[in-house]
Amino acid sequence: MNKQIIFVTATNTDVGKTYACEKLLERYASEGKDVGYFKPIETGVVSEPLDGTKLLNKAKDLNKKFDVTIDDVVPYQFKLPAAPFIAKDKATISIQKIKEKAQYLLKFCDTLIIEGAGGLMVPIEKNYFMIDLIKEFECKTVLITPSKLGCINDTLLSIAMLQSKNIDFEWYVNLYKEKKDFETITLPFYKEYFDTIKFI
Repeated sequence: MNKQIIFVTATNTDVGKTYACEKLLERYASEGKDVGYFKPIETGVVSEPLDGTKLLNKAKDLNKKFDVTIDDVVPYQFKLPAAPFIAKDKATISIQKIKEKAQYLLKFCDTLIIEGAGGLMVPIEKNYFMIDLIKEFECKTVLITPSKLGCINDTLLSIAMLQSKNIDFEWYVNLYKEKKDFETITLPFYKEYFDTIKFI
């Protein structure tokens, strides 16, 4: 069976990447895929990576063959809730290790959902950003955008960045904040500007 990787990113932090990953895991599992989950870097980890643990358990529920550990799924865990470049302090984040770990996880699934940290321009190293990690995988990307005031700017900037890197992507609105205002403040522009609008 063909293997596929889907990288989930967003316009910023707290936009709904983990929620989107959960929905994608459910969607592909319902289509008969053996699903898996990977969050290469999680910050704000006190006792355990909360997002990684939640979605690892979800993946295992959906795919009994996904017999891996939390350290496989979240190889880089940092306590400080900040961009990886800052949270890692003097630690080294190996991009090669992340790529190798993804290949390892694919041994237990045929559809691997990767969750990024923060938005596209979140720094991993001084001159290496989350969008550069996405480019490493040359995979389909899912961009999650919020529904709150200001999301038009964030959405268009993120789409422009993905296009500038020739990254194949789909984008979805996570309709969770300011839902009532979204229809009058943001949706009219989206309808004029975009051919289609998808929601998660």
